[in-house]
Amino acid sequence: MTKDGIWTIDNKKELKLLRKKMADFDFKRHSKKEIQELIQKMRLIMKRASGIGLSANQIGLDANVFVAETDGKFYAVFNPKIAKTSEETADFEEGCLSVPEVYGPVNRPAKITLEGTDKNGKPLKIKAWGLLARIFQHEVDHLNGAIFIDKTKELYKYQKNNKVGN
Repeated sequence: MTKDGIWTIDNKKELKLLRKKMADFDFKRHSKKEIQELIQKMRLIMKRASGIGLSANQIGLDANVFVAETDGKFYAVFNPKIAKTSEETADFEEGCLSVPEVYGPVNRPAKITLEGTDKNGKPLKIKAWGLLARIFQHEVDHLNGAIFIDKTKELYKYQKNNKVGN
């Protein structure tokens, strides 16, 4: 575990949870206060690590939820699923808090529709494109046990602002 509480692929125990598909979040087993505290904890850890998205299994929780923040808008999505994707795709360099200092280009659908529930268990549907679509896909992958390094053909390690082949 990193100093920020982020689980990484370098630790075998942590990797096991990172590679596991999360079961649906059961709202009946948690109070509104517990759910709010979970969201606040995940948001704080994500911000401390300078991240823009974080799934629960990245901090050791077996829960189907992620948080994300971009363009000043914060999202907490429970039981997310990608309901629709565009045929148009885009390559974009990705990194991951669970794979420190490693990056690589990933080809993903340019536009998606994300379905899930909000913190109150109410259904939500978000149409996303650009960076937001990429974040949502990256985090849903995490919750399904996939990591961006599975989808790239090339990895880079950044060290002191120098790109080093990996």
